[in-house]
Formats: sequence, C-alpha cells, structure tokens
Amino acid sequence: MRHIVPVSGGKDSAAMCVLLHRELPQAEYVFCDTGSELRETYAYLDKIEKTLGIKITRLGSETPFETLLAKRKNYLPSPRARWCTVEMKIRPFEKYCGRKDPITSYVGIRYDEAKRKGYFNAKFPNIQPAYPFIDRKIDLKGVKQLLEDSGLGMPTYYSWRTRSGCYFCFYQRRIEWVNLSEEHPDLFEKACAFEEKSGYNQEGRKFTWVKGKTLRELVADKAGIKERHAKKLAKAQAKNAQFTMEDLLDKENSEKCSTCHI
Repeated sequence: MRHIVPVSGGKDSAAMCVLLHRELPQAEYVFCDTGSELRETYAYLDKIEKTLGIKITRLGSETPFETLLAKRKNYLPSPRARWCTVEMKIRPFEKYCGRKDPITSYVGIRYDEAKRKGYFNAKFPNIQPAYPFIDRKIDLKGVKQLLEDSGLGMPTYYSWRTRSGCYFCFYQRRIEWVNLSEEHPDLFEKACAFEEKSGYNQEGRKFTWVKGKTLRELVADKAGIKERHAKKLAKAQAKNAQFTMEDLLDKENSEKCSTCHI
C-alpha cells in the first residue's frame, strides 16, 4: 500500500502534512505544478519541506496552460469546464500513481466542510481517498492550530487571497482579483491578456474570468469592491473580533476545487 499526500500549497493540505508526517513516515508528498502558481506558493512549499523535514515531489504539467488554451480556441476554463484541473493537476497525479499499486490518497477536506468531495476516478480503482480531518473532526480552527503549533504558520498570500492554485483561478472572489492586480500586477496583466483573446458563447458574449465583467471593468470599480468587502468584514468582526479576511472569504467560498484549493 502506497500512502500519497497531495499538497496544493494551501493551509489545509499543509496542516494535513503536519498531521501525517510522523504517523506515516513512508508517505509520499506530491505537488502538481501548473507553472501558473503564485511565487508565494512555491516559497511555502519550500517552508513545509524545511519545517517538517519531508520531501515534496513536484509534478509538472506536460503541456503549458497557454498551449492548452490555444487548443481550445482560447475558451477560458470555468466552473462548468474545469479542463485546467483535469489536464494540469489530475492527469499528472494519475500518471504518478499508476494503475497497479494499491494507494491511499489523503484529502484535506475539513470536518466543517464534509459535504465536499475529494478525488475519485473509477478508471483508477486502486486509488482510494481518505479524509483524516473528517475522521478526527478537525475543523478550520483545528487546521490553524496545527499550523501554529508546528511553527509552519499560514501561507503569506492569505493576507489578500484565500486559495492556492493558479493566479488566474476563476473561483476567485472580486476582492481577490482586485488584490491580485495590486500584489502581482504582472500576473494580473497576463490574466487580462488571456481574457482578451477568449472566444464567444452562442449568444455572442465574450467569455470572461468573472461572469458578466472583464477584469479591466472589474478593477475600474476597485474602490467600490474594497468598500463592500470592508463592510462585510466589519459586520463579521462585530460578532467575533478574531474574524479575519481569510475567515470571511473561506466562508464565502462554498464552491472550491478540491484538487487545487486545499
């Protein structure tokens, strides 16, 4: 039996590494690198390795995003067409696992989000998911405690973003796109360039990363987006002074890709 721990660069999978690295000394840690991750993500992966004394195998995508996008006539990925996840995360992972060995794949879905589902593919019945957080009733508070106690801490990008994965992820909230434009203007411009080349749907409407708005239209309302977000956060903090931006966005992000964002 092989024990494989997929690591996304997010807080939940990092906490899972903390939980399992002593219990499963034979565990294999893997990161599926799309080539479109934040620089902070790569730095956090290095920190996980150093802090816990483990090795994370980096699995690169065989085909760059730009090439995959061009093959699809510049139709952007979306929640309904997550071809980026399939091509750049799942397929490299399946190739690494193979079809012969029995494998337990550990998924960092928390107890407070137990309705989410992890990876499973009937074509790879040898890969069976396990949910250590759900089994042990570890919620968001427990994840944060694991990271704090280990000395690993939270990823630095959590001050302005609540997800690992590609910088152009279509699951981002509007405030996260705004923050990307300020934290990494070069990456924001690349996301705009992909969008400006995108195709049209049957109604003749151009595909965009955010439904109904281009990124440039979105940042034109930067002040309004920030104001609305600040009001939401203030309202939440009136009930709980410890409530953070990360908590707010984590609560709002009911739709997440379990392959990319744990």
